[in-house]
Amino acid sequence: MNIFTRIFKIFQSEAHSVVDQLEDPIKLTEQGIRDLKTDLDSSLKAMAEVKALAIRTKRDAETFKNQISEYEQKAMALLRKAERGEIAPEEADRLAEAALTKRTEAEENFKRATADGLKFEQNAQKLDVSVKKLRSMVSKYENELKTLKARATVSSATKKVNKQLASIDSSSTVSMLERMKEKVEQNEAESEAYAEIANESRSVDDEIEKALGSSSAGSSDALAALKARMSPNRAIDASPASSVGSGSALNNLKSKLNEETELRSDRLDEA
Repeated sequence: MNIFTRIFKIFQSEAHSVVDQLEDPIKLTEQGIRDLKTDLDSSLKAMAEVKALAIRTKRDAETFKNQISEYEQKAMALLRKAERGEIAPEEADRLAEAALTKRTEAEENFKRATADGLKFEQNAQKLDVSVKKLRSMVSKYENELKTLKARATVSSATKKVNKQLASIDSSSTVSMLERMKEKVEQNEAESEAYAEIANESRSVDDEIEKALGSSSAGSSDALAALKARMSPNRAIDASPASSVGSGSALNNLKSKLNEETELRSDRLDEA
């Protein structure tokens, strides 16, 4: 196989592929029905013409049949006239012979018209069978076309749904919805992550305030302890404690708490 033959085969296969893709069963069926109707119209026209010929030949045969009888009667009438002396025998014979010749021609025309009429009738009967067959086919395919259209609609819709469910088309609605679902879930996860980071970055002051807010000590006790610390006598007594420089801040705080506790105890004793 030479290069040109191979190239031709390639183009031929591509052309067949394009034709296969362009084939629409509904449109092709409709076109086929139109072609059948065209054939039906042609067959009807041909059958009408053949039937017309059959009718004409039948009429011609009747005409020729009548001529046979007429020429025979004319020849007999001429001979009778010759017998009665109304015409010369020679003239009667000549005219009678001419009438018989006409009768013979009429017989031949009658036979031909009869044969032609028979053929035309047979052809008309064959065409009538073809017409009935074409009519039946047209009616059949028109009914099937209705069913075919419904089936094509259902199959197209089913194909589209199955294609989406199978995620064959990456740009389909189902794929888009799945992507949006994943995006929302990602946003929710990021929101929770930022919330955890915010809780971890809360300051120590916030924790202290939260603990103090949940403390059971009353505001009146804290106010009384503050007033006791601000009084002059307690300030003199408290100076040695405050002069301790080597103690830690926590020890100082504990000492102050002990002093407040003793102060509250003294107040309760006086009461």
